[in-house]
Amino acid sequence: MHVMIIGAAGMVGRKLTARLVADGALGGQPLSALSLIDVVQPDAPDGFAGTLVRQAADLSSPGVAEALATARPDAIFHLAAIVSGEAEADFDKGYLINLDGTRFLFDAIRAEGGRAPYNPRVVFTSSIAIFGAPFPPAISDDYHHTPQTSYGTQKAICELLLADYSRRGIFDGVGIRLPTICVRPGAPNKAASGFFSNILREPLVGLPAILPVPDTVRHWHASPRSAVGFLLHAATLDTAPLAQRRNLSMPGLSATVAEQIEALRRVAGQKAVDLIKVQPDETIGKIVAGWPENFDPQRAIALGFTAETTFDEIIQVHIDDELGGSL
Repeated sequence: MHVMIIGAAGMVGRKLTARLVADGALGGQPLSALSLIDVVQPDAPDGFAGTLVRQAADLSSPGVAEALATARPDAIFHLAAIVSGEAEADFDKGYLINLDGTRFLFDAIRAEGGRAPYNPRVVFTSSIAIFGAPFPPAISDDYHHTPQTSYGTQKAICELLLADYSRRGIFDGVGIRLPTICVRPGAPNKAASGFFSNILREPLVGLPAILPVPDTVRHWHASPRSAVGFLLHAATLDTAPLAQRRNLSMPGLSATVAEQIEALRRVAGQKAVDLIKVQPDETIGKIVAGWPENFDPQRAIALGFTAETTFDEIIQVHIDDELGGSL
């Protein structure tokens, strides 16, 4: 089994790589080759004895997608994207990376299949940003797509492409709409959603954090551990029940910022909560106001996707995976 991860240097990409190497297989097939691609060269995973390729490459650059497709991986995880805040701030860059790069990849797979039969599993990370307000109490699997950001629009277009290329037999695609991933380890990034992690991650280690929105803001979350689980399950599930509806909203947890903070108080005490400082940011507030708050992802649940059910669990996952299991 040859697995390619595009976007392998990112947080989810690194965790997915580590999990694949630890498992040593995907879908019961031994992992014999691993190709790790990103705009910076991904780190080499510990303990992998198979064929390893690590490449710094930009999927939106001419010829890159075609070169990647010639390796003919059995499974491709396409995680590469610029995040919501950056895509909103730089219109051209957002469409180049998030839309054009994806289509270049899909067309390169198509061209490779034209030379000899080739039908890989492609797992694409979409986003709940494809939905826009006004929202029902919980977004069902049949709710319409009305993105209110360029990032959401780019992801929605890619979902349509994935479904059409799968319909035509070019590849076997599954798109997963990730909740906001929380708690993200590492330094803050340019995602408008970054504060959801910042207000937990920094206080847990005694550092201050900025809250740019009211604590009444409600959002849909899952942990990095769940995100990796979503990806692996999407790569191995039977796609026949999906028919032409190849894109799925993932399970998660709906919570307000206030509920996040209460969970932090239960886990780490008032001293951690006191490190959160309110500093309103109108730009972030406007972006977040157009995001969905709650889902009813029955299709994904029926297919076996799972996530946390309390914010205490989400915080504990971060403590276990990033802080050695204790504060």
